[in-house]
Amino acid sequence: MCFERGENVLSGISISVPEGSAYGLLGSNGAGKSTLLRLMTGIYKPASGSVKVDGEEVYDNAKIKERVFLVSDETVQLNGMTLRQMRDYYKTFYGSFSDELFDKLLGTVKLPTNKKLMTFSKGMKRQAAVICGLSCKTPYLLLDEAFDGLDPTMRSIVKQMLIDAMLDRKLTVIFSSHNMAEMDEFCDRVGLLHGGKVVFDRELDSVKGSIVKLQTSFDREITKADLTGIDLLSLETSGSVTRIIARGNSEEIVRAVGKLSPKFIDEIPLNLEEIFIYEMEVLGYDSSCLEN
Repeated sequence: MCFERGENVLSGISISVPEGSAYGLLGSNGAGKSTLLRLMTGIYKPASGSVKVDGEEVYDNAKIKERVFLVSDETVQLNGMTLRQMRDYYKTFYGSFSDELFDKLLGTVKLPTNKKLMTFSKGMKRQAAVICGLSCKTPYLLLDEAFDGLDPTMRSIVKQMLIDAMLDRKLTVIFSSHNMAEMDEFCDRVGLLHGGKVVFDRELDSVKGSIVKLQTSFDREITKADLTGIDLLSLETSGSVTRIIARGNSEEIVRAVGKLSPKFIDEIPLNLEEIFIYEMEVLGYDSSCLEN
């Protein structure tokens, strides 16, 4: 799948999203995450290739678009509506809309129904969009910057809403987020976009198992030349402690480092944010500019 809009934003994209899973899109600013979500919902048309939902092209296909809902990071077009008007607007496009579920979710977040969205805070707008999206009862829900603007309590409530829908009706959730910790906790599978291409598209456990972080110490200074036998991502020494980040099999990396006669070797678990940073640095992206 390729997408062009003035310039080549996405090229050769191919990802796999299992039904009923939570899929997270990672990437630097401008990597194409929002563009990809809009392609998946049929807002944009791919210049080549195809975007299919349940085996059918999504672009210009009203029947298939009814099966997908995008919670966008932009709500300007709905700012003049109240939440009730927003509900009625989506009911005209989604025949599966559930008033019962809408009222239930509204009772949880307790948003005002008679005030226009332009008076809402960013977090309140996000809550409104999420409860409308869930009330449409589509099999696929896409969220751009899923938890942006939500306070910790509301983040927890929104996550539970999504989890309940996934358990109750096998909802498939695809989202991008700056919050790596939440993606780490929520996702089954992740994809990393960079430069308009997919760097990896794998199960989260597989991603975590592909990079190893070791903390060790040596009697002499260790350089990259000493570690040519492994796929080294990072080598840092602070005082007497040396940290080694490498891609590959854990046992093989530990064995290779062990040949250098270290005083000790401790393997340290990596979180998703650390993996993201190391992967991006390998691609030449300055970690000081990465999303936080």
